[in-house]
Amino acid sequence: MTALLSIAGLTAHYGDFQALFGVDLTLDQGQTIAIIGANGAGKTTLMRAITGVARVTAGTVTLDGEDITRHPAPDILTRGIAMVPEGRRLFPSLTVEENLMIGAHARTGNGFWTLDRVQALFPILKDRRHNPGTALSGGQQQMVAIGRALMSNPRVLLCDELSLGLAPVVIKEIYAAFPQIKDSGTSIIVVEQDIGQALRVADHVHCMMEGRITLSGRPADLSRDAIHDAYFGVSHA
Repeated sequence: MTALLSIAGLTAHYGDFQALFGVDLTLDQGQTIAIIGANGAGKTTLMRAITGVARVTAGTVTLDGEDITRHPAPDILTRGIAMVPEGRRLFPSLTVEENLMIGAHARTGNGFWTLDRVQALFPILKDRRHNPGTALSGGQQQMVAIGRALMSNPRVLLCDELSLGLAPVVIKEIYAAFPQIKDSGTSIIVVEQDIGQALRVADHVHCMMEGRITLSGRPADLSRDAIHDAYFGVSHA
């Protein structure tokens, strides 16, 4: 069976700096995979390469068997890959509801996610729908960013550092929405520095360091020591 998203030998540069070195991974329909690693590991660059923002210099990205490696970012979005960026990047001049509706412009047809369904997923967004998007708390802004991405009805949702700077109770509330997102038919890739959170939410985990995947497997099959060593580059040889 063809993977929903397949990445093979992916190499990416920022100017003369090589940020990714031959990365391979696959995402199947209905799956959540987590990508963990310290700052500078290449996690965000991988997300940006998938979405057509970072410059790919070798390798391929295929969506449902179609090569989208060098497609422009707007085309990749309309084909079904949406990203929740690190830092949320809401429009300060727009209300919560207007920020959400920005995501609907990428739709190519009808889908599960509507404004009502996003507001049912995160009820506070309906209560605050007339507030400026950036006037909310950090956790509520993160909900807006997720909702905006869902409004495009993506087949693949990329989430970059959802828990960064948020209180544990807020992080728990945000991740509690994942089962419903998956039930809607959306597969998820989540980038996390929080190893524990990544292991709780993912079907499969990849650890990155210095632009390479250093460990992969199902959470149940990976020991804490192996994850720690891959995360920090520890060798016992």
